[in-house]
Amino acid sequence: MDDFLVFEGLSKSFGAVQAVAQVSLTVRQGEIFSLLGPSGCGKTTLLRMVAGFETPDTGRILLGGEDITDLPPNRRKVNTIFQNYALFPHLSVRENIAFGRRVARQPRAEIERDVDRMLELIQMEAYADRRPDEISGGQKQRVAVARALINKPRVLLLDEPLAALDLKLRQHMLMELDLIHDEVGITFLYVTHDQGEAMSLSDRIAVMNHGRIEQTGAPAEIYEAPRSSFVAAFIGDTNFFDGVASAQSGADYLRLTIEGFPPVLCYNDKGISVGAPVNLSVRPEKFSLSREEPAADPLRNVVRGQVEDVIYMGAQTKYWVRVEAYRLAVTLQHRRFALDEKPITWNEAVWVSWHADDGFMLERYSEADEELMNTPPEEVGEEWAPEESEGDAAGSPAP
Repeated sequence: MDDFLVFEGLSKSFGAVQAVAQVSLTVRQGEIFSLLGPSGCGKTTLLRMVAGFETPDTGRILLGGEDITDLPPNRRKVNTIFQNYALFPHLSVRENIAFGRRVARQPRAEIERDVDRMLELIQMEAYADRRPDEISGGQKQRVAVARALINKPRVLLLDEPLAALDLKLRQHMLMELDLIHDEVGITFLYVTHDQGEAMSLSDRIAVMNHGRIEQTGAPAEIYEAPRSSFVAAFIGDTNFFDGVASAQSGADYLRLTIEGFPPVLCYNDKGISVGAPVNLSVRPEKFSLSREEPAADPLRNVVRGQVEDVIYMGAQTKYWVRVEAYRLAVTLQHRRFALDEKPITWNEAVWVSWHADDGFMLERYSEADEELMNTPPEEVGEEWAPEESEGDAAGSPAP
């Protein structure tokens, strides 16, 4: 069902702050759909409106064709998993999972049967009689999932559920969540500010900014073909160039003139005319780096630069290369490694090259967008405190 969970023109304000602004969105039945963006973008408010914890100022929410906008939380077939899991410390794992069903006064035999099935699903049969303080963070997360799933919701809402876990455990729990989703097949609506989580788990992602949807699509579509500079900067790292379309090159390419940088060739997928301003994005991994000048290729950009910084990260090395007024971020993946090979290092003169098809021309994000992404939490307030984003915009002109 393509119109399983539908948001129609939702808006919500808190005093003078508009948290959600005319959001219309469709979530398909059975998919993992992520709301992604910095804190203050409205993603948690949108989730809370689905759960019934907030009432929209305008618009409505449909679940399976039913208008649930004004239904109280206990009458909605949705369940929420919070950041802190909200497990009862005085109850065992089994009792925590069964709690909602017991409050609803359902038959004891039916509850016990379903609890056993949930314990098997999350692989915690051996921990059924332990209390939350006797199990690990990842196990608590699994118990929280089971406690929600036993109520047989039509939608499972996950509000930053992995935020309290360390990196390795987060990666493991992402796989666990994916496996559980495949097993139960219900719709997951997942809220996160972590691009890696959203990219690895989701069927589709909506990137939010200032209460609005910037772009919706599959992870590969959003990463490889962002529609705006905000999306390009938030989803991973990128290099931005501000220039002007100075000449047409064949039928499909433009020559760009960029102040403080050599001329650049770019595929003209936006139908931009000569003379128009252009904001160009090139991902760090699209660049090639070499000591020798690459062979001539009419569709390949080649510039000369000097390495200013190097960070070895095991699977890859990150370089920062000075090219005239710009400092480029370049990422080289380690496919092979020879101990007798001399790697490129600090202060070396290098050639940076990339194909003209690897750059994307974008709508420029506003100064307000950039300010929100960089505002300290204490200056925004609890509801709007922006968490740190793992992605950052590189390649801007040096001061």
